[in-house]
Amino acid sequence: MIKTFRGNLAHQEVQTIRLSTVNGLTGYRIRKFEVIGETPGTTSQIATVFLNTVDHGAPAAATINFDSPTLLAVAQYESTTSASYNPQPIIIFDHVKFNQDIYISNFISSGTGAWVNYYLELEQVKLSVDEAAVATLKNMRGRE
Repeated sequence: MIKTFRGNLAHQEVQTIRLSTVNGLTGYRIRKFEVIGETPGTTSQIATVFLNTVDHGAPAAATINFDSPTLLAVAQYESTTSASYNPQPIIIFDHVKFNQDIYISNFISSGTGAWVNYYLELEQVKLSVDEAAVATLKNMRGRE
């Protein structure tokens, strides 16, 4: 089963995607993660969107750290007012399984765009009791 989430994030906003269940036997894996600006091609904007297993609060900078065990995915979106140059977003995500709430946040480093839109597809997977325990403990400890 695929669950989808979409919305928009203002600069330094954090949103919670509620996934936790009572028994923790339902897990998720990122299938697709996409971002697009508020008005592509008409405003200049550089935005970095983070997906984490822990709420770190509003990002203070667009600093990407792949050593962080709580980072599930990151996307960088860039748009200019020139229709001839608008590169594809850079999106990187991990195929790790998780069973707790996740947090999506945004940092706009430059430009006039007020927010960025996101689309997230999660594949729902059945976890064994052992897998559920490991996923829950990883989330609680914030470690791999």
